[in-house]
Amino acid sequence: MKTRIAQLLQHCTLGAQVSLAGWVRSLRVSKEILFIVLNDGSTLAGIQIVVERSLPDFEQLARIGTGAALKVTGRLVASPSPGQPVEVAAETILVVGAADESYPLQKKRHSFEYLRSIAHLRPRSNTFGAVFRLRSKLAQGIHRFFAERNFLYVHTPIITASDCEGGGEMFRVTTLDAGERDFSNDFFGEKTGLTVSGQLEGELFAQAFSHIYTFGPTFRAENSNTSRHASEFWMIEPEMAFADLADDSELAEEFVKYLCRVALDECGQDMAFFDQQIEHGLLERVEKVAQADFVRMEYNEAIVRLQQSGVTFNYPVEWGLDLQTEHERYLSEQVVGGPLFIINYPRDIKAFYMRQNDDGKTVAAMDLLVPGVGEIIGGSQREERLDRLEQRMEQLGIHKEPLWWYLDSRRWGSTPHAGFGLGFERLIMYLSGMENIRDVIPFPRTPRHCEF
Repeated sequence: MKTRIAQLLQHCTLGAQVSLAGWVRSLRVSKEILFIVLNDGSTLAGIQIVVERSLPDFEQLARIGTGAALKVTGRLVASPSPGQPVEVAAETILVVGAADESYPLQKKRHSFEYLRSIAHLRPRSNTFGAVFRLRSKLAQGIHRFFAERNFLYVHTPIITASDCEGGGEMFRVTTLDAGERDFSNDFFGEKTGLTVSGQLEGELFAQAFSHIYTFGPTFRAENSNTSRHASEFWMIEPEMAFADLADDSELAEEFVKYLCRVALDECGQDMAFFDQQIEHGLLERVEKVAQADFVRMEYNEAIVRLQQSGVTFNYPVEWGLDLQTEHERYLSEQVVGGPLFIINYPRDIKAFYMRQNDDGKTVAAMDLLVPGVGEIIGGSQREERLDRLEQRMEQLGIHKEPLWWYLDSRRWGSTPHAGFGLGFERLIMYLSGMENIRDVIPFPRTPRHCEF
């Protein structure tokens, strides 16, 4: 039974017989000894394999290439090198998969842009090994967070006939030939696409199970090539019945702090790597968020603070306009110096489903802003009053018939309820310091890029 390198380094027993399998990160040849650094993906650090000339096939092993896959058995011994406590004195080595000099990861450092072009191999690099171990731990932490609070996990549809955000930026799902527009002849008998959000369906389940969450892929057919946008990404979307905007922001704060702790406590080695190689000061920044009290600020106050700042922004600051990233970062970094909820936005810049406040101008919406990024979570209390919801849909020209089921949820046993959405990749970017969304998702889908 082979041992993962991470386990081996955590529980070192000198003299123990071990069996390992992994890929060659580096090979150093001397006259009598080979030094092979082997990594199996379980940890940032590899382990050194020492091969003495007396081992059979020594000459052939001296010619194995970086990237080759090996199985190794040997004894765990103390290492004389200062950077590692133990190494493996090899007794047998089997070359499972050879690699020649054309293997693309021969150098120690490559640009992220180059590594995106070989997304099938980049997980073997240090940076992307760290990114995807962090991603895995965070995903496990998300499920654990909601399980500990008795939230029901629901799989909302990937194929849907409803556009939750109303932006019309959905990928079409169809069996019709190009140019055909009679969707009654299509596979589902109506116009369908890939979901942009599981929220509307999540609301239905919240009206039966009280607390639910979705965590799955979402899609946006937005022709955008920025470092923050992808065509396929993952969203975490909890919904709570018998809850208002205050409950929503409280859950969001607890959630973000929890995931900061997961990163710091369960991914220590990888987070230290990010701090050293990607963003100096990252550990301190994440620790501050994990311990912070998140500030609440009314949208009205935020506009006043921005207008009185004396700063010349690229985008205008006026009541009724949405906040841009430069505004959000100024508020969180300069005004508050930490995480910040902006609440009660103007009704006309928010979605139809958000609960209208008594002032007739704003809705019970909130965005969580964090230093270095800006918005990381968006949420709201949902409009539970049928008459107000129908009135808002009429004002916006949203047809009621396709959303008859959504309106039905307000007819019988409707409750005040609230929820939010957190883009998983945006979270990973924030916690790792990685600056491009393409570098925190295994196989990024962006306009004109879908190779793998």
